[in-house]
Amino acid sequence: MKFDVRIGTLTRQIEIQRTGPHQFAIVPDDSAQIDAVEVAPNTYSILVNGHAFEATVIPAGEGVLVRCAGREFHAIVSDPRAWRGSRGALFGAEGKQRVTAPMPGKVVRVLVSAGDTVGANQGLVVVEAMKMQNEIRAPKAGTIDRIFISEGQAVAAGDALVTIN
Repeated sequence: MKFDVRIGTLTRQIEIQRTGPHQFAIVPDDSAQIDAVEVAPNTYSILVNGHAFEATVIPAGEGVLVRCAGREFHAIVSDPRAWRGSRGALFGAEGKQRVTAPMPGKVVRVLVSAGDTVGANQGLVVVEAMKMQNEIRAPKAGTIDRIFISEGQAVAAGDALVTIN
């Protein structure tokens, strides 16, 4: 999953890949090698280009407070897909709208049926990707017109899941 991370005025895009239970590899835009393991709740052992650090991450209003190597940083982490996924609800999308898979994966649950009335941001389908379950939500309120997938089916990024009137 890709995220934008802002610390002060510096914003970087990183990609986080799960490599095992409580283990992650982080790919920043400068190709540094970063691995992280959660060693306790909100505490991570981080290896950056061979140098080890321990960081504590504390939710703090907008963003998180990160304590590492005797210093504190306030960071704001955002998922660029979050805005795209909810833009219909924000801007009142009109007409029939096709909801597509944002990533390749396997459909593990279909939460709606054709003809169902749904609200904006209501869960429609659960897609499993990289051992994580992602709920795909309605971009607007409306009625489910058509369902293109079924449980257990593999989908590619961009494949149609449902249409909403």
